[in-house]
Amino acid sequence: MKKLERLALCIVLLSTLSVGASSLVSVSKGRLEAIWLSPMSVKIKNQTKTTRSFIQVKDFKLMAKAVTVKQFKEFLEKNSDWRKDKVSSLFTDANYLHGFENARENSPVTNVSWFAARTYCKSQGLRLPTLNEWEYAAAASETLRDANKNELFLKRILEWYGEPQTEQIKEVGSIYKNLYGAYDMHGLIWEWVEDFNTTFVTGESREDSSFNKDMFCGAGSLASNDKENYAAFMRFAFRSSLKGKSSIWNLGFRCAQ
Repeated sequence: MKKLERLALCIVLLSTLSVGASSLVSVSKGRLEAIWLSPMSVKIKNQTKTTRSFIQVKDFKLMAKAVTVKQFKEFLEKNSDWRKDKVSSLFTDANYLHGFENARENSPVTNVSWFAARTYCKSQGLRLPTLNEWEYAAAASETLRDANKNELFLKRILEWYGEPQTEQIKEVGSIYKNLYGAYDMHGLIWEWVEDFNTTFVTGESREDSSFNKDMFCGAGSLASNDKENYAAFMRFAFRSSLKGKSSIWNLGFRCAQ
């Protein structure tokens, strides 16, 4: 009898792991040209040459889709401290969960702060993706691992950036699936990353020296062949405007492992 009970418990545990794993996709390690970082100067045979900057990313897992309204409702049932009527103003602003009750269950949850997103991921045994991980995974199109210089891919991103606010956000999985199996990395919502505040460019920190200020300061004069720079500029400018308690109508998140 005990053997049967243990077998039943194992089946339940395996089933749970399978359900959890099905929501994550594997993103294989690699490197990506980081156009948001300043070019590196390297001395070769007494000559200084400028080389492109790259980020190295290790293997990681990422939720295939952004966290939905339904999933966040389930989180709130178990974590009532994060309900709109109970949450501390230290962790959210007045816009937190605005429109949440009337949103479609399969649409991405938005108007959530970084603190709330981080807590949700932790409750699932996960975490928010780092900025480098997110940019690396989001660079992939349906067929290319790095589509940051692909004309059609960039056109699609920039067209989305120009869309006006809508009353209802589309459902998750409705835009496109990239090479890794991650849906809607662009075109649905903006997404929180763990280290979003490393994108601050103030000129007052040594860390700022690694960022490509030309991309920010010269954004107004970017030529047509600089679309990849402009798309990145929009993302980094947006992140630079955020605070941890910010809640915005089209800002949501997905978790990583």
